[in-house]
Order: sequence, then structure tokens, then C-alpha cells
Amino acid sequence: MKWIGIGVALISLSGMALAADTFQVAQKDIKFSVEYLVVHQGDKVEFPNLDTVHHNVFSLSETKTFDLGSYKQGQSRAVVFDKPGMVKVECAIHPSMKMIIEVR
Repeated sequence: MKWIGIGVALISLSGMALAADTFQVAQKDIKFSVEYLVVHQGDKVEFPNLDTVHHNVFSLSETKTFDLGSYKQGQSRAVVFDKPGMVKVECAIHPSMKMIIEVR
């Protein structure tokens, strides 16, 4: 009878979601702190603005479309990536700022 209880407990645990991670991609010197980032479904990416100018982080990717709006130094905005695929991230104000987020 003990084995049945353990089996049920293991099946219950296997259905639990793993805790999501939080990553930071800073905006400094008119560029992203990384050009390529791998995250998992459910992970959150924060985009703190460490520059003295405004930034506007966005993506038109099919995997994840978002627009964080314009925000100034010292502010941060975040996105949760809930679907696997590739996400091209850019700054609407500074066209040279580009990066890729791979969601697994």
C-alpha cells in the first residue's frame, strides 16, 4: 500500500510547473547588454534603462508581439515569454539596438 501512495505523489509532482526565472537585459550606451538570450516558457525578461536617453523596447515577432512604450533612465519594464520560438527585440527610438531572445 505504501508504494501506491508514493506513485500517486510522483505523478502529482510531475504535473507541477517549474518556477519561472527572471532575466535582465540592460539598455546602456545605446545598446542591449546581450545580443542573444535563451529563456524558457514562462520566464520574465526585464529591460532596465541605464542610459540617459529614453528607450522603447518592442517586438513584432510572431512568437511574442509587445511594445513597452517610451521610458527614461532608471525605469524598467518587463515581458513574460509564454510561447516557444525566436523573438527579435528592437528599440523604436534607436534602430541600431537589436537582439534575439530564444524561448524554449
